[in-house]
Amino acid sequence: MRVLAFEDNANIEALLISGGVTIERLEFQQNWTTDDALEVISEFAPDILLLDHYIPPTRGLQVLRDLLAAVGAEGVARPRIIVGISTMPSANRAMLAIGATYGIVKHDIASLDFWPRK
Repeated sequence: MRVLAFEDNANIEALLISGGVTIERLEFQQNWTTDDALEVISEFAPDILLLDHYIPPTRGLQVLRDLLAAVGAEGVARPRIIVGISTMPSANRAMLAIGATYGIVKHDIASLDFWPRK
């Protein structure tokens, strides 16, 4: 599984490992800003996309809007799973409302049932 995270504060790989996810079965990339987010998403082609809401310079909610608008029209593939990972539940609900698959407080990210486990 290819996992792409846009998160500027927490080390998502460390959160996954500490939560019991078998990280060796993932191809993982974390971007600490949303610079060129659509280009990064298009090039990496993740199965799972993790989006923080308050990441600079473009908030995750806007990245999600832009991504969904570009799917098909610009040849960008929609990741199979898109997860809003803000510390604010209201921000995650906003991502769910426009098309995210899941919304979860980022420190609970490893609790989602699709991660590989030993």
